[in-house]
Amino acid sequence: MRTTLFRLTAVGVMAATLAVTSGCSTKVSRIDAGQEIALSDRWNATDSRLVADEMINDMLSFPWARDFEMDNKRRPSMIVTRITNKSHEHIATDTFVNDIRRAVIRSGRANFVAAGTERDAIRDERRDQELNARDARAQGQEKAADFALSGTINSFVDQVGKQRVTFYQVDMRLIDMESNIEVWTGQKKIQKLQQKSSFGF
Repeated sequence: MRTTLFRLTAVGVMAATLAVTSGCSTKVSRIDAGQEIALSDRWNATDSRLVADEMINDMLSFPWARDFEMDNKRRPSMIVTRITNKSHEHIATDTFVNDIRRAVIRSGRANFVAAGTERDAIRDERRDQELNARDARAQGQEKAADFALSGTINSFVDQVGKQRVTFYQVDMRLIDMESNIEVWTGQKKIQKLQQKSSFGF
């Protein structure tokens, strides 16, 4: 009788252990990178891509691009000087800049000039090639940027009870590098509602 009771207890312990283990297991699945999965109301990759696409489409619809191409018989060159994150959370502005560059290049309406550390790295490589390569590109032949793009990301959060609204506002402007004239300014707003369940956020 005691042996049977021990066996039943052991079986019960094993079953409980299996239940706890299976309840705590982690499953990872591969999904399409373009598919949005909103786990929270925070800024995400979809926000970055959609804002970049919409703002660049708006920017290129203004007369400055057409006028420049008609006057100069070539596409304008652009540079991103600064995208500042003034929001309440960490936002990978480098990813947003890459989305902006991709949208501009894909449009075929403008070129991008390398900026910052990327430009310095290319200059270092060019110097190295001048010393070691037979057909190296010459120094001092870089294309200057015709227009400078900059912007800010702002946000605020409003919460009452079990509801929270997160608001993002992206402002961008394009400046003519020669005249300092602002040829385009754009604004994109995103508002997200997150509702708190009975178990919390």
